[in-house]
Amino acid sequence: MITEVVLVRHGRTGYNVIHRLQGQIDIPLDIVGQWQADQTGMALAKRYYWAKVSDIATHPERLVEHGAAADGQADHSLWQHAPAAARRLRVVSSDLIRAVQTAHAFADILGLPVETNPALRERSFGQWEGHTREEIDQMDHEAYVSWKSHMGGEAKYGVESRQACGTRGAQALIEYLEADAQNPTPCTLVVFGHGSWIASTIEHCIGLEHDSNNGIGGVRNASWSRLTPYQRDNVWCWRLEDFNVNPVSLQGELDSEWDRGPSWIQSPNMDQWTPFTY
Repeated sequence: MITEVVLVRHGRTGYNVIHRLQGQIDIPLDIVGQWQADQTGMALAKRYYWAKVSDIATHPERLVEHGAAADGQADHSLWQHAPAAARRLRVVSSDLIRAVQTAHAFADILGLPVETNPALRERSFGQWEGHTREEIDQMDHEAYVSWKSHMGGEAKYGVESRQACGTRGAQALIEYLEADAQNPTPCTLVVFGHGSWIASTIEHCIGLEHDSNNGIGGVRNASWSRLTPYQRDNVWCWRLEDFNVNPVSLQGELDSEWDRGPSWIQSPNMDQWTPFTY
């Protein structure tokens, strides 16, 4: 049974830098995004290292052994009898490349497979995908203002509503919960997805209004949130444990470098990050 769900946003992309709506366009990570994904992957792998022990306990063939001339082989029973073997961890991801890349930055450290699922894709922004907010404003100022005010003016351009996206996301999580409900071994589900998808899914799960100014807020690149699922009267309920955590925020440091990346990976010809303002 799944007892913990971790939602991780992908690292930065070239579209993120210039605040261009990517929606379901398949955009890869940029150099800073890969750095973010690696930092988050290492932080989460440290936190969930027990999952590697658990995986080797179940799949001893994944343990790298010495050659035939070596003095003995590893005792697999040490992994099988470790307390960590009593839990499982499963990694799933949106099938869009930026999420898959971020998922592998975590899963590859632990030797775990990554499953993809199109239901975890970003909110569709319809005809607005590929455009900056300035371009959308010029295209249709009234619809743009309505969108910013959570009044739904974006619908005329085929943009998926925040409510529909949240419903889609929550349903995907519930399907994972239901499919795993009869397995007695506790499981942590780590889901790699997208900013609007994660925010609207969390809002749906914890009962916040999707189309109001009381939403949960934006999700930063390569940051994670953690939910605990439980049942009440045969209905799945959720408790939000952590929101928008990244390695820099964990250390209590100033996080301006998180969005821009460290100076040693920046080149003169790369687009420079500027804070997003509505």
